Amino acid sequence: MIEASAVAEPRSVIAVTTGEKKKRAGTGARRPWRRPEAAATVAAAVPGKGRTARHHRRRMTTPAIITVAITGSVPTKADNPAVPITIAEQIESTHEAFEAGASLAHVHVRADDGTPSSDPDRFARLLEGLRRHCPGMIVQFSTGGRSGRGEERGAMIALQPDMASLATGSCNFPTRVYENPPALVDWLAELMRRHGVKPEIEAFDLSMIFKAVEMAGDGRIAGPLHVQFVMGVKNAMPVDRDSFVFFAETLRRLAPDATWTGAGIGRDQLTVNRWSLAFGGHVRTGLEDNIRLDRDTLAPSNAALVRRAVDLCAEYDRHPATAAEARAILGLAAAPAG
Repeated sequence: MIEASAVAEPRSVIAVTTGEKKKRAGTGARRPWRRPEAAATVAAAVPGKGRTARHHRRRMTTPAIITVAITGSVPTKADNPAVPITIAEQIESTHEAFEAGASLAHVHVRADDGTPSSDPDRFARLLEGLRRHCPGMIVQFSTGGRSGRGEERGAMIALQPDMASLATGSCNFPTRVYENPPALVDWLAELMRRHGVKPEIEAFDLSMIFKAVEMAGDGRIAGPLHVQFVMGVKNAMPVDRDSFVFFAETLRRLAPDATWTGAGIGRDQLTVNRWSLAFGGHVRTGLEDNIRLDRDTLAPSNAALVRRAVDLCAEYDRHPATAAEARAILGLAAAPAG
């Protein structure tokens, strides 16, 4: 049995940047978002807070899937002590983020020394723990190149997570080339198709969107597509609003039934979160991409970054998607039992 705490952090509203405070001045404090099951308990005890009013309030907003990228391959505890490294830490951190409002977990695993790994056994233990402690949450495995070479990158797909990442081309990273040769992309896509795993297309430039649409068109990827626009990786796509809008409009033109998420790296995480919510997409947050709440403050947990994304949703007439809503949006089957 995998040990992991089932106790989430207190659901307090986290500190916001000075700019956000100015924007919110005079609006009054908002209660932190709670999962519907928790809200139902309160509604049952408070007159006038029943299902009808709650349903009306949620019906007026559009759900936003909040992805939490909990660990990644790069951040270490020396960068931020909150980065979860062991399987037990990852399960507990994801559970806290799930309780805070995340409905999709993007996960990597690490070796005992903290270095990136593609070990299927570690992925299996993590998947078991997440399904036990975060019922219904979508689990997405990373097949990224820092964790292994060649077919090592797909060794865990047979475990049948809900989703897995799939970069459909190569690009420059800060100190290396992120290599995704066509033969490897095709092999990973076929492996995901065979095991019923939905790819999340990782688009680091425009060509990767066109390639994904081509692959969906000829059956190498089962549609509808789900694409993530990744901005802010040094030497790859910079954080540029016009480019972001062009990405979204191009995907809408080429694949009208596709869904998409925006991911900003480092200090640009919040910026891309805002753009994504404003343009009808979904958001990604988490310590893999950004270890800070602001320039001077380390994020105390993945859950803290999720709570910030939850707060943003209300500013754009959105609400955090429940796990069931997220599965419906992405066309995924109901969560595995037990």
